Amino acid sequence: MRVELLLHVISDVVWVGGMFVAYLAVRAAAVEALEPPQRLRLWAGIFARFFRWVWAAVIVILGTGFSMMGRMSPVPAYVLVMAAIGVLMSAIFMHVYFAPFGRLKRAVQHEDWKAGGAALGQIRILVGINLALGLLNIVVAMLGPTI
Repeated sequence: MRVELLLHVISDVVWVGGMFVAYLAVRAAAVEALEPPQRLRLWAGIFARFFRWVWAAVIVILGTGFSMMGRMSPVPAYVLVMAAIGVLMSAIFMHVYFAPFGRLKRAVQHEDWKAGGAALGQIRILVGINLALGLLNIVVAMLGPTI
């Protein structure tokens, strides 16, 4: 269980940490330094690379999380809350990947900057929601056993 927990936490750090950097650092720097076409190309490239890691993280997080839960009897309420948040975050990520990210890639490919900006705006909102949920899950993980 210790190796599972380690893989689980590392995957959480990759996903939540990546969202934190993208949302709070890269976004502002890109707006300051780049015109919309270059900014959209940059984001399409960042997401193409980062989302590969997120797919791996989601698989590891859900796999290890449910595996560890399967050995708990009874499963504590805070763990059920963490699982629910994790499943919701995974669903939001899959929506981002298959819907607005797909639109962003197509917009960049066709140099449709208006459509690309709209897709990026949707991604920004959903990543912000997932970042908040990820940070909430960390709070639940750390405080849950004490409540």
